Formats: sequence, C-alpha cells, structure tokens
Amino acid sequence: MRFRFLLPALLLAAPLLAQTRVFRVDDNHTVLGFKASTLLFDVPGRFTRFKADIQGDPATLEGASIRLDIDARSINTANGKRDEHLRSDDFFDAAKYPKITFTSKEVRRDGDRVLVRGTLAMHGVTRDLELPFLAAEGMNGADVRTWSYRATLPLDRLDYGVGADSVAAKISLKRQVELDLLLVGFFEAPPAKAPAAKKAPASKK
Repeated sequence: MRFRFLLPALLLAAPLLAQTRVFRVDDNHTVLGFKASTLLFDVPGRFTRFKADIQGDPATLEGASIRLDIDARSINTANGKRDEHLRSDDFFDAAKYPKITFTSKEVRRDGDRVLVRGTLAMHGVTRDLELPFLAAEGMNGADVRTWSYRATLPLDRLDYGVGADSVAAKISLKRQVELDLLLVGFFEAPPAKAPAAKKAPASKK
C-alpha cells in the first residue's frame, strides 16, 4: 500500500533533486561563426569576443537560463578591409550597435537536441529565434567531463536591417546567412556541503 503513495512523491520531488549549475565556456574551442554568400563565393567569419551566461541542469538543460552577449566589433572574416566595412553603418553599424544579444525564454530537451527559444537583438532590432542545439558529452585530457552544443541555422540578415541600405550588398550579397554556433565547456561542480558542526562534549560536574 505504501508504494501507491511513494511513486507520486518521488515524481514530485524529482525537479527538486536537479541541480542548477554554471556552464563555463572553453574559449579555445567555442566558435560563434557564420557564412555569408555572394554571387561568386562564400565568406566564412566569426565573432571573437563574447560572453556566455548559461545556468541549468547538465543532464537535460530543461528550463535553463541562457544568454549570449556578442561584441559586434569583433567580427572577423580574415580580411581587415572587409571587416571594417562590415563594422560600418553599411552593415552592423557597430559604433551605434556594439552588442548582439541572444536571451532564452524557453529551453526544452528533445533526445540529443536542446531547443532554445528566445530573442535575438541585433542592429537595433529584436526578433524571436529558436536555436536547435545538438548536445554531446565527453571527457577532455584532464578527465573533466565536457559538453558541447552546436546549432546551425539560416538567418535572414534583412530581418535585422543588416546591409539593407548597402548598394554593394543589394547587388552581390545574398540575404540568407548560415549561422554555425558551437559552445564547448564544462559545468562547475556543485558547492561542497559544509561539514556538520561537532557538538561540544558535555561538561563534567
């Protein structure tokens, strides 16, 4: 008879057992990349300065909090002159809009995928966006458990007004940009419990 009540109690307690932990990004392996296409060739690039604030249960990431702050001025396509043009008001206008921010609203697990629904703020425009991350788990050389989350998806740059007024972009640059986001890192260990205080021995009278 007791088991009839034990199972519902365990199911109700399960969310309480999940531990929210901080995800520390490995800057050496994390890549916030993209690929733009012209009529003649593709232009791969990346943003080299960013901050990731991710907190959640490593087992699923269900209900996690995710925020990515990207420095638009750090755009790098391995061509200095082109990068300066991309930072100008023809494209990102990085002097006026220096930050690109993604903020999660909902995170749910679907098998090996982590679907993150949120908003992307870029170039003065904020729009809803879902990032379909593929999750993988492994060990690094120091026997530290690591996680990677990778999402690839198309993004219409004109939805954010990027390059909308550029004559060169209108002539030769396609509006669809392929995003390739790879987050690699580890979750901090939960804080150790403080040892129980020892009771002082009773004084002898």
